[in-house]
Amino acid sequence: MEQKMFCFQCQETAGCTGCTITGVCGKTPDVAAMQDLLVYASKGLSAVTTQLRKGGKEISPNTDRLITTNLFMTITNANFDKEQIIDQIRKTLEARDRLLLEVEDITALPQAALWTGTDSWEEKAARIGVLSTKDEDIRSLRELITYGLKGLSAYLKHANALHHDDPDVDAFVQKALASTLDDQLSVEDLISLALETGKYGVAGMALLDRANTESFGNPEITAVNIGVRSNPGILISGHDLHDLEMLLEQSQGTGVDVYTHSEMLPAHYYPAFKKYPNFVGNYGNAWWKQKEEFEKFNGPILMTTNCIVPPAVSYQNRLYTTGAASYPGCVHIDKESDGNKDFSLIIEHAKKCEAPAEIETGEIIGGFAHAQVFALADQIADAVQSGAIRKFVVMAGCDGRMKSRDYYTEFAKTLPEDTVILTAGCAKYKYNKLSLGQIGGIPRVLDAGQCNDSYSLVLIALKLKEIFRLDDINDLPIVYNIAWYEQKAVIVLLSLLYLGIHNIHLGPTLPAFLSPNVKKVLSDTFGLCTIDTVENDMEKFL
Repeated sequence: MEQKMFCFQCQETAGCTGCTITGVCGKTPDVAAMQDLLVYASKGLSAVTTQLRKGGKEISPNTDRLITTNLFMTITNANFDKEQIIDQIRKTLEARDRLLLEVEDITALPQAALWTGTDSWEEKAARIGVLSTKDEDIRSLRELITYGLKGLSAYLKHANALHHDDPDVDAFVQKALASTLDDQLSVEDLISLALETGKYGVAGMALLDRANTESFGNPEITAVNIGVRSNPGILISGHDLHDLEMLLEQSQGTGVDVYTHSEMLPAHYYPAFKKYPNFVGNYGNAWWKQKEEFEKFNGPILMTTNCIVPPAVSYQNRLYTTGAASYPGCVHIDKESDGNKDFSLIIEHAKKCEAPAEIETGEIIGGFAHAQVFALADQIADAVQSGAIRKFVVMAGCDGRMKSRDYYTEFAKTLPEDTVILTAGCAKYKYNKLSLGQIGGIPRVLDAGQCNDSYSLVLIALKLKEIFRLDDINDLPIVYNIAWYEQKAVIVLLSLLYLGIHNIHLGPTLPAFLSPNVKKVLSDTFGLCTIDTVENDMEKFL
């Protein structure tokens, strides 16, 4: 069968080798081609900015943010709109052409920095895709770095929305992107660059953590309602807290309630959002169940970032997108010149809809980000020293629709009662509604927040290392059983490896973009491996 595309950046890629006909995510070959071309153009622009920086010239924050947005648009399940991606390529070429005028010697630049865009874009995309790198190991490492940078760009994009920037991180992202075009770099060079990507991943997570907590306060222990009220509602999904803030401000006094979905659940933990009386609860589960759940919600849905499942016709007219997310046929809400967004169209739409159908009742407890856990540090230390807590199990990351992910539910159920789960990301939906109880008043599932909040898990580990006066972070009573799906999980993994954390179990499969040799290096150096059966892994961990 003719290969129409090639993409293997997510965990559910076809056959765990690569999507070649159409994406499992729903991405069509023409969209995949334009995404490849957008990444290529971004690498070319990054080569120019990197060379200019070497000459002592400053790069505009607008250029930094353009590249960040470009990468975010190509994350799995974020943008399916070919025309919007094409428009972004044009903006990127225009920005690059302006900066090229400042380059004294263009002969040192790669071809991507000089591509004119006057030839057939479809043919160009076919020549510069993932498989254009023939050496399997070089290709593997280039993609590992690129996907890590995509995940890092997601953190940067959210921080930027809250007026937080880190020029050093932006400069690294662009330097690393440009380096993936350099045929002189060896496998060893690229392994080193991958770990450096993890270093800047930690810096990017710290930037976003600072942006969120300075804007909305430190997350605190919160019981979140998962039932519904009788008012019409708006469901907000994705990750962008600034979008949520604007929606809540504009919907006050309208008679419309606002519910979170999937990765937006942790918004309820922030003090700043608790002042809104129409911010009433969380509706549904992880992203992959949205077709069934969006149907029953009845009101409009706002997708602020990635995690779009191609919508059913029955609710497509109720699905709105904003930011880097877009889907053809759905209304897209752009920001205005002052950076604000007008959500009045969604609010008016909601007023005409029935209230959400109730799909479950009860509460979810969360809010265990680093500041809240630090407040419990003495209590936790006493529980560890007394033997009441034997192990912490980091079960962060992503959920997905594959049946093999039921492993994580069964693993959580099987864990002994003297273990505590540390989680962040939508992987939590595999076990956050189980009745796992408490240990001395400490819940056995401590939810730090979104995948974007994985930084809290890093700080918690470092705090425990300090409390127990350990020299090596791997001596902590913490084990890592992480689920991955897309590129934000890749930057979390690289960040953990940079911090020297060993023996991470990653599942339900290892990434298809890791070549056998690269897998071996990661296994031999860091003990990285995939999951086994619940019984076998329980024995290894405990």
